[in-house]
Amino acid sequence: MLKRVGQTEMEKNHVTPEGAMIRIKDASYPAPFHPGLEFNSPVHGNWNIVHTGMLMPETIQIYVCADNCMRGVVLTAAEMNAADRFSFVIVEEEDLLNGNLEDVTIEGVTDVLRKRKDHPKAVLLFTVCLHHFLGCDLERVYEELEARFPDIFFVRCYMDPIMQKHGLTPDQKLRKAIYDGLKVREENPKAVTILGSDFALDETSDIRRLLKWKHIEVKELPECNSWKSYQELADSKIFIACYPPGKYGLECQAERLRKKALYLPGSFDYDEIIRQWKTLEQAVGENVEEVEGIEDTDMHMEKSLERITKREIALCEFALEQARKVVGDVPIMIDHTFHPRPLELAKLLLTHGFSVTRIYLDAVNPEEKDTFEWLKEQYPELEYEPTIRPEMRMKPRNESDVLAIGQKAAWFTGTRHFVNLVEGAGLYGFDGIRRTAELMTEAWQEEKDPEDLIIRKGWGCESCI
Repeated sequence: MLKRVGQTEMEKNHVTPEGAMIRIKDASYPAPFHPGLEFNSPVHGNWNIVHTGMLMPETIQIYVCADNCMRGVVLTAAEMNAADRFSFVIVEEEDLLNGNLEDVTIEGVTDVLRKRKDHPKAVLLFTVCLHHFLGCDLERVYEELEARFPDIFFVRCYMDPIMQKHGLTPDQKLRKAIYDGLKVREENPKAVTILGSDFALDETSDIRRLLKWKHIEVKELPECNSWKSYQELADSKIFIACYPPGKYGLECQAERLRKKALYLPGSFDYDEIIRQWKTLEQAVGENVEEVEGIEDTDMHMEKSLERITKREIALCEFALEQARKVVGDVPIMIDHTFHPRPLELAKLLLTHGFSVTRIYLDAVNPEEKDTFEWLKEQYPELEYEPTIRPEMRMKPRNESDVLAIGQKAAWFTGTRHFVNLVEGAGLYGFDGIRRTAELMTEAWQEEKDPEDLIIRKGWGCESCI
């Protein structure tokens, strides 16, 4: 008779439905919860490396890995109806024992490319943890492939979640790599490129409006539909990153292509948004007062930056007031998948009379450290819950009369009133605040089916489900 020895990870950690929640006053920076066994909820609306890689037009992805690693990425490609842009090379046990992973990778990729009727402009080649463990000579791999296929650009990509907690994540590395195919081109002083985001900025976003007033074109990878349009991303005078995981790529590519780099992350803080407006204004040159032909009726032809930002704030205050009238004292829960700065959003809503009661967050972004400390001081009883702790697997999901902002908050609460958005999805600046207020109003007035919406991978991508 078999007898179990020792305790399971869950037993060691005393897993109970009640064990996950702490008050923000008791939370430590930057990691409020001890690392250990992790729970992966069925909320797959956030993007992964397959989705992001598919943004590169006229390219294919090739993954070299074992069957167990392949399952998730294959499903993602299928769900996007993009299986024709996805291939794989299976690594088997004997390949590891024989010590020929380099040859397996080279010959496997060669076989894939020779079987295709046409050559893609670029190949996103994903190597994995096995290549790391076995000390695979990746330089040899890429040199050989580039010699065999000189007409193809090979993008060096990584699917190595073992590095997730240390150094750059696979996501950060990919958001740099997808721009490695850009070459130095003649500079267009009337163009700006946004790097590192999965979603293009809304036309009404602050950046697009300000640059439109100055007759400056905005280029973004999600809007590229050809290799030619992709290459034109390098025409711009200025590179900008708005999404935090894209900052590393911004810095690398701006240095490589000799561009001015601006990191202007999305924010819910009026003062920071104003600073970003001023930074962008100074970078592109000219004062707003000097710009002619402004036709934005919403701004009532206000040309002064100070007057414009005052007007913007007034419009934000009105939008928040209107949302508050509809939402009232309904408990609000926010998660980190909705926006990279969930704590800043919580502060904005709390200071405008909303009843934010819970934040779902596994670690605090360093950019939100000051906000974190402010919330600890001003709202010490604010509930703070993880999304990956094993306790969350057992937590009841029966809170129907609450408003969730983000898919994970919606799933963990079980509410049908939720804002279905990931990664900020094009929201930015003052306009982003107003749109968030509108989405909250809509979410409270109209129910959604969480089982239908939030379990899909890559919300915003085409899905065949």
